[in-house]
Amino acid sequence: MGSGGWGWIVPDGLWDLVEPLLPAARVRPQGGGTANLDDEAVFAAIVFVLTTGCAWRHLPPCFGLSKSTVHRRFTIWTRDGLWGRLRRAMLEHLVAADVLDVSRVVVDSVHVRAKKGGAHTGPSPVDRGKPGSKVHVLSDRGGLPLVIGISAGNVHDQHGLIPLVQALQMKHDPERGLHYRPRKVHADKAYDSPELRKWLRRQQILPRIARKGIESSQTLGRHRWVIERTMAWLTGYRRIARRYERDHLLYLAFCDLAAAITCHKRLARLTT
Repeated sequence: MGSGGWGWIVPDGLWDLVEPLLPAARVRPQGGGTANLDDEAVFAAIVFVLTTGCAWRHLPPCFGLSKSTVHRRFTIWTRDGLWGRLRRAMLEHLVAADVLDVSRVVVDSVHVRAKKGGAHTGPSPVDRGKPGSKVHVLSDRGGLPLVIGISAGNVHDQHGLIPLVQALQMKHDPERGLHYRPRKVHADKAYDSPELRKWLRRQQILPRIARKGIESSQTLGRHRWVIERTMAWLTGYRRIARRYERDHLLYLAFCDLAAAITCHKRLARLTT
């Protein structure tokens, strides 16, 4: 459960999943220097920024950390791939708890304004051409966010589908070769493309994509509504609702962390 007293911001049990995945602390060959600060406090501060959307410089003093220390550790963990490891670990826990259902997966995207520009930003067609990014999300049948990607705001939704499905299909279990192959993919008219349909069928995945001018998106609504709820869950984390990071990897790190927390909350409800 953790012993740092951060239950008011970090869901119970989440730190126990994160701690074994952290990179080893760097040691100076010549010795000396200052001891590493409490990793659990740093993680709690990162979750606080994700949840509240506050600037790093506005971190409250209760964490006992400077904004530069927390931001530097966040950057180091991101470069080390911590959040990808956390996503894979969360998938394994979902499978173990028999919660994950990829018989149907749902894909969608949402625009966010990029306040400071940076990589993977572009003029948003839904925000008067202002710089923005597009967050692409793939969820399981119940709406659990499993894979997230980002692109420039003017990139068409169709370009996000294949990378998301490929990321889900990556092998996670070296013994069983588990790759979570979905049987059906649900998407709205923005993904209506003969090339995408052919690619999905080659993967032995049935495309359930609304056809422009033929099939209404509402026809598939009983399966697609879950992704709308997923988007609401994710954008409820205020640091995601607006992109402040110039470095797209840092913004994606916040998205991955929000997805991990969302999945962890579902697991916690099953065990209480």
